[in-house]
Amino acid sequence: MAVHLSVNASVVDGPATFQRAVFQIHSLGNLLPVVEWAFIFGPILFHGLLGLWIMRGGMANTGTYRYANNYRYFLQRISGILAFAFIIWHVFHMHGWFPFEFWRDHVAAPFGGGQFRPYNAASTLAEAMAGVSVPVLYALGVLACVFHFANGLWTMGITWGLWTSPNGQRRATGLCALAGLALAVVGLTALGGALMVDVPRARAIEDAMYASREAAHEVSPNKHKRVGQYGDTDAPAP
Repeated sequence: MAVHLSVNASVVDGPATFQRAVFQIHSLGNLLPVVEWAFIFGPILFHGLLGLWIMRGGMANTGTYRYANNYRYFLQRISGILAFAFIIWHVFHMHGWFPFEFWRDHVAAPFGGGQFRPYNAASTLAEAMAGVSVPVLYALGVLACVFHFANGLWTMGITWGLWTSPNGQRRATGLCALAGLALAVVGLTALGGALMVDVPRARAIEDAMYASREAAHEVSPNKHKRVGQYGDTDAPAP
């Protein structure tokens, strides 16, 4: 999450900076799906499904014991549900879940999925954030993820015996809160940067960068990764 938010926040420096970062990620080629499933999708699915299973036996007692830690316990569960739902929707919204052409064209696209194009990163990110409801949902989703992560770090430290004394727990609370605040700033900066992208200018910069890399054989034509000059394809004009 920290890496993902940081890369997205680079859009604030301009479309070229963001596009270079995305090109670097996609330079993995056929290894990219392996890396994504091994280090992103697989762990998130395991963590999310395990968390939902654990929550079946959890009971909130904030009505009886109005302690801060009880509220944090409750909010950890709520933020986990919101974060898991947000991530599932986010992956659909940006990538359409599955890379199969039939799925992309006939399932994801009609329902607003798969809007991000890696070779037109900033411009398609900005277009995906059109309107009011989508940015609001992204802001709430990012904040839910950040809170769940930061509060989870504190809980992890208790579980693993890293901070057990009252003083240690107070210091850990401060450190985890700072980590969460920093990530929240980075995440909201990424969202704000996406909303400020000048789409026509960004598209021109991206197409020039793509042409340069294609000429150097650093990228291969892929209609699902680029918005072509004549539609969502790299085919020449008739």
